[in-house]
Amino acid sequence: MSDIIRRDPRAEWIARNRLHPLHASMQKAETSWMGPNGIIRKNPHALAAGFIGPAGIKRIDRSGAQQGTSGKRQSASVEVQLPLHVVEQPAYHIVVVPDMVGGRLSSHDKDLLGLAHKLAADGGAVVAVLFGDDKESAFDTAGVDRILRIAGDTFDGYAPEARVLALSAVEAQLAPRHWLLPDSRTGGGELGRRLAAKLGERPATRVWQVTGEQVTGRAGSGQQDLQRALPRLLLAAAECAEPVSETRHEARPLELSSKIAQSLPRIEDLGSVAVDPAQIPMAESEFILSGGNGVKDWDLFHQAAVALGATEGASRVAVDDGFMPRNRQVGATGTWVTARVYVAVGISGAIQHLQGIGACDKVVAVNMDPGCDMIKRADLSVIGDSALILQALIERVAAWRQEGKRDAA
Repeated sequence: MSDIIRRDPRAEWIARNRLHPLHASMQKAETSWMGPNGIIRKNPHALAAGFIGPAGIKRIDRSGAQQGTSGKRQSASVEVQLPLHVVEQPAYHIVVVPDMVGGRLSSHDKDLLGLAHKLAADGGAVVAVLFGDDKESAFDTAGVDRILRIAGDTFDGYAPEARVLALSAVEAQLAPRHWLLPDSRTGGGELGRRLAAKLGERPATRVWQVTGEQVTGRAGSGQQDLQRALPRLLLAAAECAEPVSETRHEARPLELSSKIAQSLPRIEDLGSVAVDPAQIPMAESEFILSGGNGVKDWDLFHQAAVALGATEGASRVAVDDGFMPRNRQVGATGTWVTARVYVAVGISGAIQHLQGIGACDKVVAVNMDPGCDMIKRADLSVIGDSALILQALIERVAAWRQEGKRDAA
């Protein structure tokens, strides 16, 4: 009489049900298997692919460095080194003039360098032209092959005429295949148009896509797309391309071989003029303090905006509740903003709101809920009561300004 193997239907059901708490204990600890296309797949959840953290929680190591270990973390950390992209003898040059607001590459600048890297894919070198001092330390991972620094008091502040003459010297030396500048309000848009007039080029403006020998730019107040042949000078919008992320570049210094022409300036820079932040349209503001349902003291919120010198914004909930006017609503159903710094106080982060701040450079979130979508989107998060944080922020700003006055005296 042959043996009859009986199967437990409940055990089979648990093995198939991934939501059952006993499911994991009934699975085989396979470290790899062959996929449908014949490719060996590694199991990232296998014990050998992770380590036990100090709190007893299993951490997944996707680098593969922990394969074959006994579940204990190795003492030596594994540093991922991006492959070095070297262009020893460039076939041509793609020149990028980033805005470098605050001396650092903005997200718009990095998008522009990503587009330049795409245009230089067949042996070209990406050259970044910088005016004045900078604080950036990541030119190599941003896709810069050569750096040309142009220093001097002549180019400081608002000096578009002097900068165009400097870029003309770059034109004479490198004869770039393409010029790329950000179509921004922080200098690139005006400088690019002045350079185009100097070089006799017809630029493509507000470019958001380059496909082959065609470029697509915004037209008709941003409601239409305009296609044309790829020109020599491009003024690109934010998100025109993906930033460089998979390669490391030399960022080798480059110098001008000829002197820059001088001319009598027709423009005198009288410095910055104080502007009431409340009068700045949100679409043009560089610094926005935005409040939502989590703000309980709106008088304190307004005081914080004045102390910080920020333009006020609001979520749809705050507007619907009557705390802020409709023209201060941020989001897909309100105003799309492109601020350098966006501070969201008590805003949970609805999808429409997150869409409206998608082009902001840095997002700071103040919220009681550490799991809300705004916290996940933010570059810096502060978990706590908004009233206490705003009050502390006002006091800190006041103390900093008083200290500055004492130093000046």
